[in-house]
Amino acid sequence: MTKILELQDVTKVFHIGSMISRLKITAVDHVSFHINSAEIFGLAGESGCGKSTIARMILGFEEPTSGKIIYRGKDGKPVAGKEVWRTAGVQAVFQNPFETFNPLRQVEHYFFEAVHNFRLASSHEEALARIDKALEAVGLSYKEIAGRYPSEFSGGQLQRVSIARSLLTEPSLLIADEPVSMVDASLRMSIMNLFRELIERFGVSVLYITHDLATAYYVCDRIAIMLRGNIVTMGDVEKVLVEPKHPYVELLRQCIPEADPRRRWTTKVQLAESEQEEYLRVGCKFAGRCPYVMERCKREAPRDVYVDGVLVKCFLYE
Repeated sequence: MTKILELQDVTKVFHIGSMISRLKITAVDHVSFHINSAEIFGLAGESGCGKSTIARMILGFEEPTSGKIIYRGKDGKPVAGKEVWRTAGVQAVFQNPFETFNPLRQVEHYFFEAVHNFRLASSHEEALARIDKALEAVGLSYKEIAGRYPSEFSGGQLQRVSIARSLLTEPSLLIADEPVSMVDASLRMSIMNLFRELIERFGVSVLYITHDLATAYYVCDRIAIMLRGNIVTMGDVEKVLVEPKHPYVELLRQCIPEADPRRRWTTKVQLAESEQEEYLRVGCKFAGRCPYVMERCKREAPRDVYVDGVLVKCFLYE
Protein backbone atom coordinates (compact mmCIF):
# COMPACT_ATOMS: atom_id res chain seq x y z
CA MET A 1 0.00 0.00 0.00
CA THR A 2 1.10 3.57 -0.70
CA LYS A 3 1.81 5.70 2.35
CA ILE A 4 0.09 9.08 2.06
CA LEU A 5 1.41 10.43 5.36
CA GLU A 6 4.08 9.24 7.77
CA LEU A 7 5.14 10.55 11.18
CA GLN A 8 8.61 9.51 12.26
CA ASP A 9 9.46 9.93 15.95
CA VAL A 10 7.59 13.25 16.21
CA THR A 11 7.84 15.20 19.46
CA LYS A 12 6.28 18.52 20.48
CA VAL A 13 7.37 20.29 23.66
CA PHE A 14 5.60 23.32 25.14
CA HIS A 15 7.06 25.57 27.84
CA ILE A 16 4.57 26.90 30.37
CA GLY A 17 5.06 29.67 32.90
CA SER A 18 7.57 32.47 33.41
CA MET A 19 11.28 32.34 32.63
CA ILE A 20 11.99 31.73 36.34
CA SER A 21 9.54 28.85 36.90
CA ARG A 22 8.99 27.29 33.50
CA LEU A 23 7.48 23.82 33.09
CA LYS A 24 8.33 21.67 30.10
CA ILE A 25 5.28 19.73 28.88
CA THR A 26 5.87 17.10 26.22
CA ALA A 27 2.49 17.18 24.47
CA VAL A 28 3.54 14.65 21.82
CA ASP A 29 6.25 12.19 22.78
CA HIS A 30 8.15 10.34 20.01
CA VAL A 31 5.03 9.42 18.03
CA SER A 32 5.30 7.35 14.86
CA PHE A 33 2.53 6.10 12.55
CA HIS A 34 1.54 6.14 8.90
CA ILE A 35 -1.67 6.47 6.89
CA ASN A 36 -2.16 4.40 3.76
CA SER A 37 -3.92 5.39 0.57
CA ALA A 38 -7.74 5.11 0.77
CA GLU A 39 -7.69 4.36 4.51
CA ILE A 40 -9.41 5.81 7.56
CA PHE A 41 -6.83 5.90 10.36
CA GLY A 42 -8.18 6.72 13.82
CA LEU A 43 -6.38 8.70 16.50
CA ALA A 44 -8.31 8.38 19.75
CA GLY A 45 -7.95 9.22 23.42
CA GLU A 46 -9.24 11.45 26.17
CA SER A 47 -9.00 15.24 26.10
CA GLY A 48 -5.44 16.49 26.49
CA CYS A 49 -3.75 13.39 25.10
CA GLY A 50 -2.06 15.23 22.23
CA LYS A 51 -4.16 14.14 19.24
CA SER A 52 -5.19 17.66 18.20
CA THR A 53 -1.58 18.83 18.58
CA ILE A 54 -0.62 16.17 16.05
CA ALA A 55 -3.32 17.49 13.68
CA ARG A 56 -2.00 21.03 14.05
CA MET A 57 1.54 19.90 13.24
CA ILE A 58 0.39 18.01 10.14
CA LEU A 59 -1.51 21.09 8.97
CA GLY A 60 1.49 23.30 9.66
CA PHE A 61 -0.06 25.38 12.45
CA GLU A 62 2.63 24.08 14.83
CA GLU A 63 6.23 23.04 14.15
CA PRO A 64 7.49 19.73 15.61
CA THR A 65 10.24 20.07 18.20
CA SER A 66 11.86 17.02 16.63
CA GLY A 67 11.01 14.23 14.21
CA LYS A 68 9.68 14.21 10.66
CA ILE A 69 6.24 14.51 9.08
CA ILE A 70 6.41 13.15 5.54
CA TYR A 71 3.64 13.80 3.02
CA ARG A 72 3.61 11.50 -0.03
CA GLY A 73 7.29 10.71 0.53
CA LYS A 74 8.48 14.25 -0.14
CA ASP A 75 12.16 14.50 0.76
CA GLY A 76 11.59 13.39 4.34
CA LYS A 77 11.09 17.03 5.28
CA PRO A 78 8.52 18.24 7.83
CA VAL A 79 5.36 19.42 6.07
CA ALA A 80 5.35 23.22 6.42
CA GLY A 81 1.93 24.85 6.57
CA LYS A 82 2.48 26.89 3.40
CA GLU A 83 3.55 23.83 1.47
CA VAL A 84 0.47 21.85 2.50
CA TRP A 85 -2.00 24.57 1.59
CA ARG A 86 -0.18 25.44 -1.63
CA THR A 87 -0.25 21.83 -2.87
CA ALA A 88 -3.83 21.55 -1.59
CA GLY A 89 -3.23 17.86 -0.87
CA VAL A 90 -4.18 18.07 2.80
CA GLN A 91 -7.45 19.61 3.95
CA ALA A 92 -9.20 19.81 7.32
CA VAL A 93 -12.69 19.35 8.74
CA PHE A 94 -13.02 20.78 12.23
CA GLN A 95 -15.20 20.00 15.22
CA ASN A 96 -17.75 22.82 15.22
CA PRO A 97 -19.02 23.84 11.77
CA PHE A 98 -20.60 27.00 13.22
CA GLU A 99 -17.12 28.20 14.22
CA THR A 100 -15.71 27.33 10.80
CA PHE A 101 -17.89 29.88 8.99
CA ASN A 102 -18.39 33.59 9.69
CA PRO A 103 -22.08 34.00 10.68
CA LEU A 104 -22.25 37.30 8.74
CA ARG A 105 -20.98 35.82 5.48
CA GLN A 106 -22.84 33.66 2.98
CA VAL A 107 -21.28 30.21 2.77
CA GLU A 108 -21.02 30.23 -1.03
CA HIS A 109 -18.33 32.94 -0.76
CA TYR A 110 -16.00 30.44 0.95
CA PHE A 111 -16.29 28.14 -2.06
CA PHE A 112 -15.56 30.84 -4.62
CA GLU A 113 -12.68 32.11 -2.46
CA ALA A 114 -11.12 28.63 -2.36
CA VAL A 115 -11.50 28.23 -6.12
CA HIS A 116 -9.84 31.62 -6.65
CA ASN A 117 -6.99 31.07 -4.14
CA PHE A 118 -6.06 27.68 -5.56
CA ARG A 119 -6.72 28.73 -9.17
CA LEU A 120 -9.10 25.85 -9.73
CA ALA A 121 -11.17 27.45 -12.52
CA SER A 122 -10.67 29.89 -15.38
CA SER A 123 -14.26 31.16 -15.54
CA HIS A 124 -17.30 31.68 -13.34
CA GLU A 125 -19.13 28.81 -15.07
CA GLU A 126 -16.22 26.45 -14.49
CA ALA A 127 -16.08 27.50 -10.83
CA LEU A 128 -19.82 26.82 -10.42
CA ALA A 129 -19.42 23.38 -11.96
CA ARG A 130 -16.54 22.51 -9.63
CA ILE A 131 -18.42 23.76 -6.56
CA ASP A 132 -21.57 21.86 -7.53
CA LYS A 133 -19.52 18.68 -8.00
CA ALA A 134 -18.02 18.99 -4.51
CA LEU A 135 -21.44 19.63 -2.97
CA GLU A 136 -22.97 16.73 -4.88
CA ALA A 137 -20.38 14.42 -3.29
CA VAL A 138 -21.88 15.19 0.15
CA GLY A 139 -25.52 15.05 -0.95
CA LEU A 140 -26.06 18.79 -1.55
CA SER A 141 -26.13 21.18 -4.50
CA TYR A 142 -25.14 24.75 -5.20
CA LYS A 143 -28.82 25.80 -5.33
CA GLU A 144 -29.24 24.61 -1.74
CA ILE A 145 -26.45 26.83 -0.38
CA ALA A 146 -26.69 29.89 -2.66
CA GLY A 147 -27.48 33.09 -0.75
CA ARG A 148 -27.70 31.34 2.63
CA TYR A 149 -25.88 32.13 5.86
CA PRO A 150 -24.49 29.52 8.31
CA SER A 151 -27.40 30.02 10.73
CA GLU A 152 -29.81 28.86 8.03
CA PHE A 153 -28.35 25.35 8.05
CA SER A 154 -28.64 22.57 10.60
CA GLY A 155 -25.44 21.35 12.25
CA GLY A 156 -25.37 18.23 10.07
CA GLN A 157 -25.94 20.21 6.86
CA LEU A 158 -23.24 22.73 7.74
CA GLN A 159 -20.74 20.00 8.51
CA ARG A 160 -21.48 18.51 5.09
CA VAL A 161 -20.89 21.96 3.57
CA SER A 162 -17.55 22.09 5.42
CA ILE A 163 -16.56 18.67 4.04
CA ALA A 164 -17.59 19.76 0.53
CA ARG A 165 -15.40 22.84 0.75
CA SER A 166 -12.43 20.66 1.72
CA LEU A 167 -13.06 18.48 -1.35
CA LEU A 168 -12.74 21.38 -3.81
CA THR A 169 -8.98 20.88 -4.14
CA GLU A 170 -9.34 17.10 -4.60
CA PRO A 171 -7.11 16.35 -1.57
CA SER A 172 -5.44 13.01 -0.92
CA LEU A 173 -5.80 13.41 2.87
CA LEU A 174 -8.55 14.82 5.09
CA ILE A 175 -7.79 15.70 8.72
CA ALA A 176 -11.13 15.24 10.51
CA ASP A 177 -10.80 16.55 14.09
CA GLU A 178 -13.86 15.45 16.11
CA PRO A 179 -16.11 15.95 13.05
CA VAL A 180 -19.31 14.57 14.61
CA SER A 181 -19.05 15.63 18.26
CA MET A 182 -21.20 18.74 17.69
CA VAL A 183 -23.75 16.92 15.51
CA ASP A 184 -26.97 15.26 16.71
CA ALA A 185 -26.64 11.53 17.36
CA SER A 186 -29.17 10.79 14.61
CA LEU A 187 -26.89 12.44 12.03
CA ARG A 188 -23.54 11.01 13.14
CA MET A 189 -23.84 7.78 11.20
CA SER A 190 -24.71 9.64 8.00
CA ILE A 191 -21.48 11.64 8.24
CA MET A 192 -19.53 8.49 9.13
CA ASN A 193 -20.97 6.78 6.05
CA LEU A 194 -20.04 9.85 4.02
CA PHE A 195 -16.35 9.39 4.86
CA ARG A 196 -16.58 5.79 3.64
CA GLU A 197 -18.23 6.94 0.40
CA LEU A 198 -15.46 9.50 -0.17
CA ILE A 199 -12.86 6.76 0.08
CA GLU A 200 -14.72 4.56 -2.41
CA ARG A 201 -15.41 7.38 -4.90
CA PHE A 202 -12.28 9.50 -4.68
CA GLY A 203 -9.67 7.36 -2.92
CA VAL A 204 -9.12 10.03 -0.27
CA SER A 205 -7.50 9.01 3.04
CA VAL A 206 -8.81 10.26 6.39
CA LEU A 207 -7.12 10.91 9.72
CA TYR A 208 -10.12 10.59 12.04
CA ILE A 209 -9.45 12.20 15.43
CA THR A 210 -11.93 11.45 18.20
CA HIS A 211 -12.54 10.60 21.84
CA ASP A 212 -15.58 8.48 20.87
CA LEU A 213 -14.56 4.83 20.56
CA ALA A 214 -17.98 3.80 19.20
CA THR A 215 -17.71 5.96 16.07
CA ALA A 216 -14.02 5.08 15.73
CA TYR A 217 -14.87 1.38 15.74
CA TYR A 218 -17.60 1.95 13.16
CA VAL A 219 -15.57 3.93 10.64
CA CYS A 220 -11.83 3.25 11.08
CA ASP A 221 -9.61 0.63 9.46
CA ARG A 222 -6.71 1.02 11.89
CA ILE A 223 -6.49 3.01 15.11
CA ALA A 224 -3.93 4.40 17.54
CA ILE A 225 -4.89 5.14 21.16
CA MET A 226 -3.05 8.03 22.81
CA LEU A 227 -2.44 8.86 26.46
CA ARG A 228 -0.56 11.99 27.58
CA GLY A 229 1.41 12.36 24.37
CA ASN A 230 2.17 8.66 23.86
CA ILE A 231 0.64 6.08 21.55
CA VAL A 232 -0.03 3.23 23.98
CA THR A 233 -1.50 0.81 21.43
CA MET A 234 -2.01 0.73 17.67
CA GLY A 235 -3.27 -1.73 15.08
CA ASP A 236 -6.34 -3.11 13.36
CA VAL A 237 -9.41 -1.48 14.91
CA GLU A 238 -11.04 -4.83 15.63
CA LYS A 239 -8.02 -6.16 17.54
CA VAL A 240 -7.36 -2.92 19.42
CA LEU A 241 -10.91 -2.22 20.60
CA VAL A 242 -12.64 -5.62 20.71
CA GLU A 243 -9.65 -7.54 22.11
CA PRO A 244 -7.87 -4.79 24.12
CA LYS A 245 -4.34 -5.58 25.21
CA HIS A 246 -3.47 -2.33 27.00
CA PRO A 247 -5.06 -1.65 30.45
CA TYR A 248 -5.95 1.91 29.37
CA VAL A 249 -8.09 0.61 26.50
CA GLU A 250 -9.77 -1.82 28.89
CA LEU A 251 -10.70 1.16 31.07
CA LEU A 252 -11.99 3.13 28.09
CA ARG A 253 -14.17 0.22 27.02
CA GLN A 254 -15.66 -0.09 30.50
CA CYS A 255 -16.73 3.55 30.28
CA ILE A 256 -19.01 2.81 27.30
CA PRO A 257 -22.53 2.24 28.71
CA GLU A 258 -24.41 -0.92 27.73
CA ALA A 259 -28.20 -1.17 27.63
CA ASP A 260 -28.34 -4.22 29.88
CA PRO A 261 -29.83 -3.76 33.40
CA ARG A 262 -28.42 -7.13 34.46
CA ARG A 263 -24.87 -5.86 34.08
CA ARG A 264 -24.10 -3.56 36.96
CA TRP A 265 -20.97 -1.47 37.37
CA THR A 266 -18.74 -3.27 39.87
CA THR A 267 -15.32 -1.87 39.01
CA LYS A 268 -13.65 0.51 41.46
CA VAL A 269 -12.52 3.50 39.42
CA GLN A 270 -9.16 5.09 40.17
CA LEU A 271 -9.44 8.80 39.50
CA ALA A 272 -6.87 10.38 37.24
CA GLU A 273 -4.15 12.64 38.48
CA SER A 274 -4.05 16.14 37.09
CA GLU A 275 -2.96 16.46 33.46
CA GLN A 276 0.25 18.13 34.59
CA GLU A 277 1.13 15.29 36.99
CA GLU A 278 0.52 12.61 34.37
CA TYR A 279 2.50 14.48 31.71
CA LEU A 280 5.43 14.92 34.10
CA ARG A 281 5.40 11.30 35.29
CA VAL A 282 8.76 9.61 34.69
CA GLY A 283 7.51 6.08 34.05
CA CYS A 284 4.32 4.87 32.41
CA LYS A 285 1.79 7.71 32.07
CA PHE A 286 -1.01 5.32 33.07
CA ALA A 287 0.69 4.05 36.26
CA GLY A 288 -1.48 6.24 38.53
CA ARG A 289 -4.69 4.60 37.27
CA CYS A 290 -3.62 1.14 36.14
CA PRO A 291 -5.05 -1.87 38.04
CA TYR A 292 -1.99 -3.93 37.07
CA VAL A 293 0.64 -1.36 38.07
CA MET A 294 4.09 -2.64 39.09
CA GLU A 295 6.93 -0.79 40.78
CA ARG A 296 8.93 -0.60 37.58
CA CYS A 297 5.97 1.15 35.88
CA LYS A 298 6.55 4.13 38.19
CA ARG A 299 10.26 4.33 37.33
CA GLU A 300 10.63 3.28 33.70
CA ALA A 301 8.80 4.11 30.48
CA PRO A 302 7.66 0.88 28.79
CA ARG A 303 8.91 0.05 25.31
CA ASP A 304 6.78 -0.78 22.28
CA VAL A 305 6.11 -4.50 21.85
CA TYR A 306 3.93 -6.30 19.31
CA VAL A 307 1.27 -8.76 20.46
CA ASP A 308 -0.76 -10.52 17.75
CA GLY A 309 0.15 -7.78 15.30
CA VAL A 310 -0.89 -4.97 17.68
CA LEU A 311 1.59 -2.45 19.08
CA VAL A 312 1.33 -2.25 22.88
CA LYS A 313 3.36 0.00 25.17
CA CYS A 314 3.12 -2.02 28.40
CA PHE A 315 5.38 -4.07 30.71
CA LEU A 316 2.74 -6.80 30.96
CA TYR A 317 3.92 -8.14 27.61
CA GLU A 318 7.67 -7.94 28.03
